Amino acid sequence: MEMNTKNIACQAFSWEPRLHFVFECDRTFVSRASGPQNGTFSAPIFTNPTGHARQCVYTFLAAPHQRVEIIFTHFNLRGTPPECAHEYLDVYSEVQQPEAAELINSPFGGRYCGPIPPRRRISLYRAIALSFYTDKNSTLPELFGGRYSFINDSEYLIGTPSPQSPCSFTIHAKVKRQGTIVSPTYPGAYPKDLTCNYLFIGQPTQRVRLEFRDFDLFFGGPHCPFDVVKVYDGATNESAVIGTYCGQQRNLVLYSSESTMFVAFETLQRTANTQNRGFKGIFEFSESFVKLDFIAKNDGEHIRGSECDQKILSKKESSGYVFSPNYPFPYFPKIVCRYFVYGMQDSQHLERVRLDFAKFDIPKGEKGDCSDGYLKIYLKGQEATDSYEKFDHELCGEESKLKPKQVVSDGPRLVMVFSSGELQGRGFKAKYTFETEYRIPGTAAPDGSCTFTYRSSSRKKGEFNSPRYPSNYPSQTNCTYTFIATPNEQVTLVFDHFRVRADSANATSGSYGLSVCQEDWLEMYNLYRDGTAKLIGRYCGMTAPGPVDSNRGAIGVKVILHSDQEGVYSGFKARYTFEVAKSIYGDCGSNVSSTDFGVITSPNFPLNYEGPSRGKASKTCNWYVNVRPNHKILLNFEHFAVEGEPSGRGCPAAVVRLWHTEDGPPLELCGEKPATDKWQYISESNSLRISFISADKSVGAQGFHAVWTEMLGYNAACDEFRCTKSNFCIADKLRCNRVNNCGADDPSDEENCLVEAPMDWMWSSVAAGVSSGLLLLLLICVLCHRRHRRHRRHHRHHRHLGRLHLPTSPASSQRGQQHVCDELGQRFASVDSV
Repeated sequence: MEMNTKNIACQAFSWEPRLHFVFECDRTFVSRASGPQNGTFSAPIFTNPTGHARQCVYTFLAAPHQRVEIIFTHFNLRGTPPECAHEYLDVYSEVQQPEAAELINSPFGGRYCGPIPPRRRISLYRAIALSFYTDKNSTLPELFGGRYSFINDSEYLIGTPSPQSPCSFTIHAKVKRQGTIVSPTYPGAYPKDLTCNYLFIGQPTQRVRLEFRDFDLFFGGPHCPFDVVKVYDGATNESAVIGTYCGQQRNLVLYSSESTMFVAFETLQRTANTQNRGFKGIFEFSESFVKLDFIAKNDGEHIRGSECDQKILSKKESSGYVFSPNYPFPYFPKIVCRYFVYGMQDSQHLERVRLDFAKFDIPKGEKGDCSDGYLKIYLKGQEATDSYEKFDHELCGEESKLKPKQVVSDGPRLVMVFSSGELQGRGFKAKYTFETEYRIPGTAAPDGSCTFTYRSSSRKKGEFNSPRYPSNYPSQTNCTYTFIATPNEQVTLVFDHFRVRADSANATSGSYGLSVCQEDWLEMYNLYRDGTAKLIGRYCGMTAPGPVDSNRGAIGVKVILHSDQEGVYSGFKARYTFEVAKSIYGDCGSNVSSTDFGVITSPNFPLNYEGPSRGKASKTCNWYVNVRPNHKILLNFEHFAVEGEPSGRGCPAAVVRLWHTEDGPPLELCGEKPATDKWQYISESNSLRISFISADKSVGAQGFHAVWTEMLGYNAACDEFRCTKSNFCIADKLRCNRVNNCGADDPSDEENCLVEAPMDWMWSSVAAGVSSGLLLLLLICVLCHRRHRRHRRHHRHHRHLGRLHLPTSPASSQRGQQHVCDELGQRFASVDSV
């Protein structure tokens, strides 16, 4: 009902001092039993030619047990927010006294101008006031207008009121088993600087369910530092927190773990002109909600706020069981429970989840499918993006027909969603096991250990890597990689990345060998049919292993990665290839044994060596050297240039391996030997093997030139040549052969040879010259003899025809004295008849 007030002057409000207004435009709307409960309002009509400030107050007063609701239908005040200098509308929705003079003591609800109207308002008590200010020359109803209603406030009476707050209540299950909960002025904009508490108290066997159907609070950030709803799993705000909520929420359904729940709604006093509507929900006390004892049977933990959701966190390779609700008895209909089973995932650990079903009974629906009840399994972390429609398995039916009976997660997360329909069954029982997730391609061991097998019969080539590569491998781990070739095959391993922790690494010679690699390391072995394994090498740091070909007599190769409990690195990545076995000498080696010495060079030396032929993983040369018993082999690399850098990246593209000890692993050599360095090695026995392997990623280099020499040590008795500096005993005939057989820094076997070498050369030249002269003389004599014989035959022929008597020449009387040419020619006359 509208009532005009007297035209009196009143004091100005505190925010506009020393101004006086005439209330000739004030209006009041009062709810009366016999009067209308709703109506409209609009801006006043008046002229103001002098531009004096005018203020009009609209007061809406509800009856007891009522509240006021205002909705603006049009709004277009002159001005631009937030200044609103010449025309604006102030809103007061928390008015306790309807008198205009009391507005100064009421919380301020916001100032508005421009074309955007205030949102819906519902009074916190029984009154709302609108204060319209203008200094314009005229005012028309089109400036603003709307509808008002007087509504019943029973919806806002949630339970037993608290005397300390206008919006705090205690809700007892004995009084109200279910009902509605709303923010104090929903759906109107909620007040600032307000605290409302709602305490739900159920019977001892009951739990509380709270479902928010609408939720709209000011969002100040993910931690909700401003307006917030906090829900506690207990009777006070000191109980465990179920959740903290602000902004806009959808499908927010919360359950208490026991019979009580405490909800706190807090808004801050601030200048920001927010107009969020708050929340509306429904609550219910019930004994039929799922009992949580089935979760506590193992290491499961109830997720606060859910009806029966649980999480199971790994205790490092732990295991246990999960059950359907009420197992082993039939489960209740119409429930949904989620199981979040999470393995460890941090800088040191990465696990996956294995699930094995021991019992299963979820009846199928009428159509023979899982439309009634089901168990959905998620293996790829779909829950993180709320992608529950993308499940990996949907299971229902009888245990005997269950497929699969075992599932393994792709990462550290496995989630199950159990939904029961109208039909009831005994549910399920499943064992979960947390296994270390290695992220290694290959056939894993069934026991979940870091053991992987690669068989040629399954795949001819592929990749393998350290656990979790390219992330750091875990600490305190031992991983075994076994490569098994078929008969008449070899396996080749090539490393493309290598970084294994080595605190004792030698920055000069690289991280290689048993004495250097003490913390983390990688070892490689040749495997044999009798079960024995022979070490190829131990590697760590940045020193990548060189390419590896399994031995001709081996059945494969074994690789072991070991890490201790300290820091970890990124590990390694490598390739394997099974190929037809090469000969014992490989592609280009040989048996170079003799009793004295020999020379071994890389292919094409001094030109660059080449990598393997196209399609092959490696090119291998094996040289075997054997000398007399009780002798040793001195090997001296006079030139060495092979791809790689032992102190940096190792020998991943090409490598020279030297087996010079009886039982130990070979030396691994690459890089470039400076001219001043001495690279020489002595075998422990009378045999030695050298292997040169280049991988398919090799780009080539000059290679190496090495001299080997049979020798006796410096302590042995020597009846031949004793080297001056090294004291080695070598064959005496190796002296002055233009090869340094005494070692890298001992040229004594080639000293004092400068005189003999020219004399030998001179006499050899003289002998060669004499021989050449004799041969030339012999050739001339033969030709001369042939010519002389033809001449004599010609004269005999003419004498026979003409029987002519020629005078005797002096030469004819000397027939018995033959020329030397005649004699030689007759001696070799048989040449004509050959």
